[in-house]
Amino acid sequence: MAVHQKQIEEFGSNDDFWLFGYGSLIWKPPPHFDQRVPGYIEGYVRRFWQDHRGTPEAPGRVVTLIDRAHWDTLSDHHEPTERVWGAAYHIPAAKVPEVREYLDIREINGYSIQFTPFHPASDSKPIRCLVYIGLPENPQFLGPQDPNALARKILQSRGPSGENREYLFNLEEALLGLSEESGDKHISDLVARCKKLEAERKSASGSK
Repeated sequence: MAVHQKQIEEFGSNDDFWLFGYGSLIWKPPPHFDQRVPGYIEGYVRRFWQDHRGTPEAPGRVVTLIDRAHWDTLSDHHEPTERVWGAAYHIPAAKVPEVREYLDIREINGYSIQFTPFHPASDSKPIRCLVYIGLPENPQFLGPQDPNALARKILQSRGPSGENREYLFNLEEALLGLSEESGDKHISDLVARCKKLEAERKSASGSK
């Protein structure tokens, strides 16, 4: 659900809120949360775009979310999941200003704020969660991506936040740790491609 600018400015300003993490926030949570709940949202698809796991001249690749309706219009389809798994974090009212500032630095570059129902893995009542998503008109949004080319790009990229391959491998491990149903085939496929490329390079280097 899209929100107006006024809602963006006011979210959490007078009360607590819940934040949905679907990328590095799963294993590198925001500060000052007092509850962490594994679960999923629907109506979105994970997709890689340019970001800080590289350099300005050679950006790396990290995940964002896009609306499922927009994903259906793209040509480079991978097998989507009906649910995007991650973790929801409850931010108490007293810590909202500090956490908002942290998120604006960490997540706001190129992202848009939406609110969506979050479904806890425990099958308890859905929670209204804030989520940062990528918009197609953003310069960081990439066009069609060949999976092998994407894997090669991830292996060669590193930046202020570390190696891009570390991000990808951590993401798969974090997702698999949420639930028996929380794996993402697209992420695991990229991990397998990266490991295959690494093995081929090691073999080629050893044969010289």
